[in-house]
Order: sequence, then structure tokens, then C-alpha cells
Amino acid sequence: MSRVSPLSQATLKTSPAPLSVSRARHSLAPWARIAGLAACALLTLGPVIWTVSTSLRTPAESFDLPPKIIPTHPTVDSYRGVFDQIDVWLLALNSTLVTALIAVGQMITAGLAGYAFARLDFRFKKSLFALVLATMMVPLQVTIVPVFLVLKSMSLTDTLLGLIIPAFPTAFGTFLMRQYFLGMPKDLGEAAMLDGAGPWRTFRSVYAPLATPGLAIVGVLAFNYHWNEFFRPLILETSGQNYTLPLGLVSLQGNLGTGSISVVLAGVVLSMIPAVAVFLVGQRPLREGITSAGVNR
Repeated sequence: MSRVSPLSQATLKTSPAPLSVSRARHSLAPWARIAGLAACALLTLGPVIWTVSTSLRTPAESFDLPPKIIPTHPTVDSYRGVFDQIDVWLLALNSTLVTALIAVGQMITAGLAGYAFARLDFRFKKSLFALVLATMMVPLQVTIVPVFLVLKSMSLTDTLLGLIIPAFPTAFGTFLMRQYFLGMPKDLGEAAMLDGAGPWRTFRSVYAPLATPGLAIVGVLAFNYHWNEFFRPLILETSGQNYTLPLGLVSLQGNLGTGSISVVLAGVVLSMIPAVAVFLVGQRPLREGITSAGVNR
């Protein structure tokens, strides 16, 4: 009969310990990730929840100490006050017109420019693309004065067209669509050219339909950004009939900020609804497009 050495016995006794520790770590890992994601979600949604909660309070309850997340006496009077103080429908119409046309314009310009930089060969292509990317480093505040002077010479200041046309070019959209087109097989375009299709026909019939998720990204991001845009309308618009919704919400603050905070935040909640709706509708192509844009073949 063979004997087991003391060293072998110690090894047999201690071998299950690392396995149990590994199992414990694997069982705790999902809960740790869930806890981390929940904390991040709470930090992100906290201001939104507070905004909605305050919009349902009376002006006196807005300054209660200690503050309460759930209103004691919920009321929608603040939302009525928004419609009483500003022309919400006109402001929303202006914002919808401006943002929708900008989104469509950026989808067109970004699609064409991205395809040109990805699939066409022309002189100084790399230098021009680098110049396009360099414009992303220039703050809007630096270019607003030259843009204002150009629009003034064209009599487009204090018009909705003055907000729409300068926003058509998009450096980020061009970069995104270039990466998207680079991820598509070259064989598709080569096969179309062998059949006699030119660059425009190849783009329109072959690549553009496949680039729909990428174009959806550009459109959704453009809509959400320009729906909440405040700086350019503040500089370019002077007539109340051409105000966008963010400019109109500022008037709810009253003289020297003496307006009701509940009414102001009720207007903010109303302005969030279209942007959230567009994001919810476009989140699937947005997710798929961002994933596909990172694939470079």
C-alpha cells in the first residue's frame, strides 16, 4: 500500500481554496458592475429628476429646507404659467424648423464629404481632411463675429435662414461618415464602376443606402445639439418672432431673475420632450452606427 506524503496531503487540503475564492470573485463581479452602473445612472438622472420634481411644486415649496425630492402638493400650475408667459407654440415651431433643416442639411453634406474623403482620389485629399478636422479645435465664440458680418452683408441676420445655412457644414459628421464609408467593402464600388456607374451613381445607388445608420447618427446628434443651442440664436436673432425655444425660456426668469423657479423648470421639462423623443426613436441606429463606424477595413 502506497503512502501519501505530508506534502501531498497539504496540497490536497489547500487546493479547493483558490477555486472557491475564484468562484466568489466571479459571483461578485456582476453585482459590482451593476452597482457601478446604478451609481452612474443616479448621478446622470439626478438633475433630471430634480428638475421634474421642482416643476411640479409651488414656487414657495421650491425653496424648502431641507429640500424634498417628492413634492408635498404636486401641481401643474407651473406648466400653465409657461404657456401664459411665452408663446410656446411659435417658439417650438421655430426650433423644430431650424433643427430639422440643420439635421437634414448635415446629413447631406456629411454624407457627400465623407464619401469623397473615403472613396475618391483627388489632390491634397489628406491635407484638406486635416484642415477639416482642425476646424473642430476652433471654438464657436472665435468664429461668431466673422459669421455675423457675412450674414449681415447678405441680409440674413435676424432670420431663421441665418441660423440654418451656416450650420450645414459639420467637421465631426464628415469625420464620422468618412470612417463609416471606409468600413464598407471596396468591391461594391468597383463592381458598380465595372457596370458603367460613375462616382455619383455609385454613391447614390450603392453606398448611400448602406450608410443609413451612419447618417442617422449625424441627424440625431445634430437635432439634439441644435435643439438646445443658445449662443448662436442669442447673437443672430433680435426679433421675438424669430426666437427659438431656448431663447424664449430665458424670458421666464423675469427681470433680474425674479421669476418663479418652478415655471422656469417647467419650461425646461417641456423643451426636453422633443429631444428625448428623437433620441429614443433613433437610439437603435445610433448604437449600430457608432459600432459600425469603428470597423475600418
